[in-house]
Amino acid sequence: MIALEKFQNNFTYTLFGLVPYIAIAGTIPDLDVITSYFTDTVTALEIHRGFTHSILFSVLFAPIFAFIVTKYESYKNFKNWSLLFFLAFITHPILDAQTTWGTQLFWPLDVRLAFKNVFVIDPLYTIPFLVFLILALLQKKESKKRRFYNHLGLIISTSYLALTLLLKYISYQKFAEELFSKNINYKALKTKPTPLNTILWSANVETNDAFLIGYSSFFDKNPIHFSKYPKNHHLLAELKNHSKTKRMIAITKGWFTINKINNTLYFNDLRFGTLSIKPNATNFVFKYKIKVDKNGTPFFIEEPKEKSDGKKLVLDLWERIKGK
Repeated sequence: MIALEKFQNNFTYTLFGLVPYIAIAGTIPDLDVITSYFTDTVTALEIHRGFTHSILFSVLFAPIFAFIVTKYESYKNFKNWSLLFFLAFITHPILDAQTTWGTQLFWPLDVRLAFKNVFVIDPLYTIPFLVFLILALLQKKESKKRRFYNHLGLIISTSYLALTLLLKYISYQKFAEELFSKNINYKALKTKPTPLNTILWSANVETNDAFLIGYSSFFDKNPIHFSKYPKNHHLLAELKNHSKTKRMIAITKGWFTINKINNTLYFNDLRFGTLSIKPNATNFVFKYKIKVDKNGTPFFIEEPKEKSDGKKLVLDLWERIKGK
């Protein structure tokens, strides 16, 4: 919508003509997922939301795509096309930086921004944004309502993002107070919203030998329950010294546990929690089986997710959000 706002007076195109380009440009940064088909899991995870989600990518590729478009479009203003693609590219990682995975906006610097104030899909952000975008599209170019709807969509969506930062702060304080009341000494506390909302929040808590996961809704009346997950990092033994394991640990920022089932090791990425809000759930969103070849090289293979878990999670979330 920012790109639409910038071009509504400069382009001779209607908004309907611009939207396909903005939609395509806004999707291009996510094409980094293609690397998962050509490389190992660890490398693909390192690449995801890296270069393609950076300022450098936006600066370098905006003029390239502008050059291509001006070759076949009747509107030849290279500067305006470059600006359109740049805004479409750069707003993508800025929004992704609000999520748990975050983005390497300042790539090649090894800094990943992850504010964790919204889930990757949030209807309260997306739906109003789309409604006002559609209303703007339906207006004539000369209509004052077009600019009004455009501005209103930006104001509401941006205000909601600002509100989520406040909600995150409140939830963080609530978890911290609960940990204090339970006399739980912890090394780190991270909070994030649960899927599709910003009312029910989850917390990852690091202690000396374990991680705790808890949930808190703004409608809760009862104390917060924390499930305990032993780190079990010792189970990695010599594998912890392998470069690939070190890279995997770096990706999770140390928020992982290890468990052993039938002599097979599993690496659980705790940053994204579990596919269930039930106490002591073990169906982690990102769980990797560790296979070691004859040369001692570990391979991290993502475990498939059960669709039924996702469906049940949505139903459980609705009940839990209400404080039940």
